[in-house]
Amino acid sequence: MTAQPIETNATNVMARAAAQGWGINLLSPVIGAEVLGIDLSQTMTPEQVSVLREILLEWKVMFFRDQDITTQQHLDFSKNFGPLEIHPFGLNDPDYPEVLFITHDENNKGKENIWHSDVTWREAPSLGSVLRAREVPEVGGDTLFADMYAAYDGLPEAMKEKIEGRMARHDFYPFKPGILAAPDGEKILKQMEEKYPNPWHPIVRTHPETGRKGLYVNIAFTVEVEGMDEKEGRALLDFLYRQATVPEYQCRFRWEDNSIAFWDNRSCQHYAASDYWPHQRRMERVTIIGDQPR
Repeated sequence: MTAQPIETNATNVMARAAAQGWGINLLSPVIGAEVLGIDLSQTMTPEQVSVLREILLEWKVMFFRDQDITTQQHLDFSKNFGPLEIHPFGLNDPDYPEVLFITHDENNKGKENIWHSDVTWREAPSLGSVLRAREVPEVGGDTLFADMYAAYDGLPEAMKEKIEGRMARHDFYPFKPGILAAPDGEKILKQMEEKYPNPWHPIVRTHPETGRKGLYVNIAFTVEVEGMDEKEGRALLDFLYRQATVPEYQCRFRWEDNSIAFWDNRSCQHYAASDYWPHQRRMERVTIIGDQPR
């Protein structure tokens, strides 16, 4: 008698997507799913939102091609997954403050080429980010994504025991030079530090929806480990940061105009390759408010 195949959660998600007329193209075995046959300009039904949330939870980042949508439609789509935040340090759309402009050209070289999860310096960092490409270079400017569940699972057991229950401090320090360069910069920085005090988050985060454990430290915003001296804490963080660089934990997305990526900041990190200078890369990001890491 032939054994019946075990239906995985991924199989269930694909079946639910197919019922909506959507296809799923996987970019790697562990992370990244391109959703085919979907039109984000249309109002989503509760069932469609539920399926997309499952795709996000299963593959940590999902991609959509050829989405020539308005800014309001970008916002409306993102609001299906939660309330939206306004980035306090970026260049925001004056008419739609929830939209963050990320533009690089010959006068402003890309600087997001570092592994990170967005706004971990908030007490309640973001659930996810929805990034739309408005103009991209002919070659280059890809974004890489790393599965932080896999990064955690790949650790030696002794390391898992060492970091279990430990906390690390996060800081918005990459933005501080720009703040200090402004008129009244020291006064503004003090106000920002009062509004966004450096939070302590668990090194190992349990995802609030999947219950899975993943690494939650990143080289952009994590600065120290609780209960360790600077040298020991730095060595530990440097080791954990390198987990995001393992190719087996990654996927890579090549942008086209009107492509959209929606990633889960609770379970993955990303790296925007800055290999296209002096060409222009113009993006718009909407970020969904999350919860306090546990």
